[in-house]
Amino acid sequence: MKVLKKSSFKKIETSKILKNQVSEILEDVKVNKDISIRKYNLEFDQTSRKNLRVMRDEVVKAYKQVDIKFIEDLKVAAKNIEEFAKSQKNSFNNNFEKEIYPGVTLGQKHIPIQSALAYVPGGNYPLFSTALMLIIPAKVAGVKRICACSPTMKDSDEINPKTLVAMDIAGADEIYAIGGVQAIGAFTYGTESIKPVDIIVGPGNKYVTEAKRQCYGNVGIDFLAGPSEVLIIADETANASYIAADLLAQCEHDYNARGVLVTTDEKLAKEVSKKVDEILIELPTKEIAKLSWDNNGKIIYVESLKEAVELSNKIAPEHLEVVVKNSEEIVDKLINYGSLFIGELSAEVFGDYVSGTNHTLPTLRASRYTGGVWVGTFIKTCTAQRLSERAISLLGNVAHDLAVDEGLYAHANAVKIRMK
Repeated sequence: MKVLKKSSFKKIETSKILKNQVSEILEDVKVNKDISIRKYNLEFDQTSRKNLRVMRDEVVKAYKQVDIKFIEDLKVAAKNIEEFAKSQKNSFNNNFEKEIYPGVTLGQKHIPIQSALAYVPGGNYPLFSTALMLIIPAKVAGVKRICACSPTMKDSDEINPKTLVAMDIAGADEIYAIGGVQAIGAFTYGTESIKPVDIIVGPGNKYVTEAKRQCYGNVGIDFLAGPSEVLIIADETANASYIAADLLAQCEHDYNARGVLVTTDEKLAKEVSKKVDEILIELPTKEIAKLSWDNNGKIIYVESLKEAVELSNKIAPEHLEVVVKNSEEIVDKLINYGSLFIGELSAEVFGDYVSGTNHTLPTLRASRYTGGVWVGTFIKTCTAQRLSERAISLLGNVAHDLAVDEGLYAHANAVKIRMK
């Protein structure tokens, strides 16, 4: 292995100062509720709106502020996301009951979570696509109350109209103009105007991520998201222009985004590096993309696809593109990734918007132990059991004696009293 372009990327650690700042805001929201929400909305988002909930007339107004083509495009994306989510839901059609021991009938069923918050970031770009990715799977899963929230635009009391339209098309039941730590606190603990939810999903900045971490337990979360990342495995058959474009598509997210190329061909590596520089010249977002690529981008030469696979599995990227001659030879060996894109036409951008898979994915090596947001994020698998008198006669002494061995005599008594 040879690193042809080095990266200064380091895992972002949460400072004590940030932890304390988030903790103080959450405690304020918990105690002072709506008063603190409005205070932080004014402080951080410069909005003084009194009604936190977005009413129907605001949604109607938003539709008038965007063009018809945008609405049509959103509906295409929404339909694909919904169809894929429905296919995922069908994989849950395996509720069962089975007698696994004489008189012992066990079973499981899948139960939708009752309420959820889709947190849609504001920030540098209106991430309206995230609204589709979070709300639609929840809807398909059967969540009864789906809330959505996003911070207001700068110098405005309104959510970006594109984001608002996306929330509506996706099927949100309640929409709120609120973001940041205060939003996470509000939907965790509840306020006078906001009822708490059972799970919070969606990406955010480091403050939102830390708030989710601190609130976890009081509320469910999807996972803790970090800067976006892509890793591309390529051989000599790959198109350098495509790869350079995909790396920069990731880098323009923010200054901490990460693009990595792992290739078996040094010539391709040089071509990609050259193409990156060429694209950057005309790229409207080059200020962010260039700094991100310069600081965090990486090009690695490996001697074999086997070595590329091992390295990819170790890095465990959020997005993984495979652009090699015989991709099927290595696809099954790749085990750590958020979402996989196979072949040179399968650009990661399609997954971001319209192909149908979810773009809310694990980062910072979390794909070693979790996948991204999907229908299953909003469904609980719960077990049940039914015991007969025969089961008690056969298993009673076993359960009783195991309880005694653990020193839990009330447990043992709960069995003994039934054996009589």
